[in-house]
Amino acid sequence: MKQWMLFFCVFLSMASGAVSAEKKPILVCSTTQVADFARQIAGDRCEVRCILAPGADPHTYSPTPDDAKMVISADLALQSGLHLEGKNWMATLAKDANKPLVTCTDGVSSIQLSKDGQTFSDPHAWFSVKNAAIYVQNILKAMIRLDPAGKAQYERRAKLYLRQLNVLDGWIREQLETIPPPRRILVTSHDAFNYFCREYKFNAQHDYLSLAPVGWSTGGEVGAGMTPDRFKTVAESVRKYGAAAVFVETSVNPKLIREIANETGVKVGGTLYSDSMGERGSAGETYIGMMRENVLAICESLQ
Repeated sequence: MKQWMLFFCVFLSMASGAVSAEKKPILVCSTTQVADFARQIAGDRCEVRCILAPGADPHTYSPTPDDAKMVISADLALQSGLHLEGKNWMATLAKDANKPLVTCTDGVSSIQLSKDGQTFSDPHAWFSVKNAAIYVQNILKAMIRLDPAGKAQYERRAKLYLRQLNVLDGWIREQLETIPPPRRILVTSHDAFNYFCREYKFNAQHDYLSLAPVGWSTGGEVGAGMTPDRFKTVAESVRKYGAAAVFVETSVNPKLIREIANETGVKVGGTLYSDSMGERGSAGETYIGMMRENVLAICESLQ
């Protein structure tokens, strides 16, 4: 009997060890873009979870108890950074759970903006595909540190994805070349497209920066808020620069941009993905998909 019990205990121990060995590392990401980059590298080797749902606004998001539990269960937390996550909610969740945190924008040359004597970094860096590649490199390094045994697989996946991003960047430039420079006026709901305008040469008369009635944060962060003066400035710019269309965004209330359209007599050109990617099954459910759909909508409205 004792021998049988010993055999049974050893069997259970071996079975438990096998299950433990098969447990996948869990990555918890703050935003949909970061989660997509992580999935491209991880494949089936890791489980990637995302706190924000498609269409959610990272600036104003308030974490829930379920979010805290999700981070507690994680092996690694990833955030976009540059204060995209309003009031640093992802960093707070990771600190409270004592989890390592990766900031994907580390190494990005950020666009510096000023308001009321304060200078701050625009957090929407992924709208330059070259910056998106930096996100991917940061995630790759973190995943290798977390799971050295998966290094070769992660590197191969990242190499392929970085090539896809390079092709995407070339395709974007090729498509946007069909829009004459005087018609490259991009007016959106909020200041999410500064990197896009700077990288792909929109809004030349506005220092290649975004034109929007609302600042880059729709909450209480620096750069937030719509004032009558700002609304007036954007409306005047639309008339002055001859914008062919204005665009609403998936993660921002369309009310103000529609008011701009009514005020100026300009059409609403379509909806752009901005702070969040699209729902599962939509054309914009991945980073490459959201960038592709945005470019197609812009070209269709501004050519």
